[in-house]
Amino acid sequence: MRLGVLDVGSNTVHLLVVDAHPGARPLPAHSHKADLRLAQLLDPAGAIGPDGVDRLVATVREAMEAAEDKGVEEVLPFATSAVREATNADEVLARVREETGVDLQVLSGEEEAKLTFLAARRWFGWSAGKLLVLDIGGGSLEIAYGMDEEPDCAVSLPLGAGRLTAAWLPKDPPDPSDVKALRRHVRAQIARTVGEFARFGAPDHIVATSKTFKQLARLAGAARSADGLYVQRELKRKSLEDWVPRLAAMTTHERAELPGVSDGRAGQLLAGALVAEGAMDLFGVESVEICPWALREGVILRRLDHLPPAA
Repeated sequence: MRLGVLDVGSNTVHLLVVDAHPGARPLPAHSHKADLRLAQLLDPAGAIGPDGVDRLVATVREAMEAAEDKGVEEVLPFATSAVREATNADEVLARVREETGVDLQVLSGEEEAKLTFLAARRWFGWSAGKLLVLDIGGGSLEIAYGMDEEPDCAVSLPLGAGRLTAAWLPKDPPDPSDVKALRRHVRAQIARTVGEFARFGAPDHIVATSKTFKQLARLAGAARSADGLYVQRELKRKSLEDWVPRLAAMTTHERAELPGVSDGRAGQLLAGALVAEGAMDLFGVESVEICPWALREGVILRRLDHLPPAA
């Protein structure tokens, strides 16, 4: 069947269309993406303002029209931290439902971590052993660890690249004192969780997902996305530590000219790099392998698990 997953994230609203059936890997058929940046549209009270809600409704409507055009049989719509933590989340969800017919399911941070972990486990397989999975989104950082498809430990921290940029790095280029303050904040937050994972022992394989990690790996010399999904890509902590001060000295425009960095993500790349560096350092990780699959694929895989086998 042709499935669609509609991901209302902190940075983008992304419709991914795949051809899939139980027991087979989902094959991407179409992608429809809009940069909405909900995490940066929150007012001082933490609510998504009227303009943001209007834009969200219009974007969801466009995505559903695209899904219909592509012959999607079922759309799996979900929202993550930006909607989850908005003080007017119920009103936003009701408005989307009334005007588009889409009932967005709000994932908890733990659910995000578990679904991303599932995607990484299916991608790398059982031979990868105990997995540690790191995922930096626009609104949150997810960390999960385990041997099976359900992680033994999964946490979500409010350390998304978009959220941190809006709250901690108002200047362009950023003020060095702001960068130092953000670095301290990030490491203090991550350090609180390290003990929860340490009791399970050392992982056999460390994996990173998300656009932030992919762009950082590209800066460090990893293959381009155009080279395909099956090219192995990694990010070494040493390379990341070399890049952080360079990114901190650049303007958003200068970062956007770097290889693999999009205009829409350039502004928040430094915050994402500080989170990645902090997580790798505090967890004692020298290198991570980039996983092409993440939350959206996890949602699709979980849905396929509940379909009857093909005849």
